[in-house]
Amino acid sequence: MTALFDEHPHLEVEPTLRELHIPSSTYYRWRQARKKPCERRRRDTELTGRIQQIHTDSGGIYGSPRVHAVLKREGVHAGRKRVERLMREAGLAGISPRRTGKGFTRRAPDADPAPDLVRRDFTADGPNRLWVTDLTMIPTGEGPLWLSAIRDAFSRRVVA
Repeated sequence: MTALFDEHPHLEVEPTLRELHIPSSTYYRWRQARKKPCERRRRDTELTGRIQQIHTDSGGIYGSPRVHAVLKREGVHAGRKRVERLMREAGLAGISPRRTGKGFTRRAPDADPAPDLVRRDFTADGPNRLWVTDLTMIPTGEGPLWLSAIRDAFSRRVVA
């Protein structure tokens, strides 16, 4: 509302407010709030600065749960939803490798792919003729763990 009068200084305040059915006290309260923000807005501004600092220190990786945890460790009392809102308003977001869609493995552009020796046919005529395997990374708090299982394509039993 205050932007209307800022952009059109020739408009008279009282008649315009009357026409829009807005009490003049509301308009002047908005005007005052722009000049002197309330305590909550001042604290939000300070907290946003601290949140931006934590986010920058993390290399732009930390999302709201981690930022909230850091604030809590520092003794700053702020709710989780408030941290989420302030980060959203500041345009800050964490990075999750699972959501990027790129995965972890990067193939060198000049590398040749391994030959497909079974031509995508994973059936076998008898036991111990064809073994297949898969490698899976499991992220943990201590770092990645790698899980691999080797199966016999005929019996489908785990060999190793």
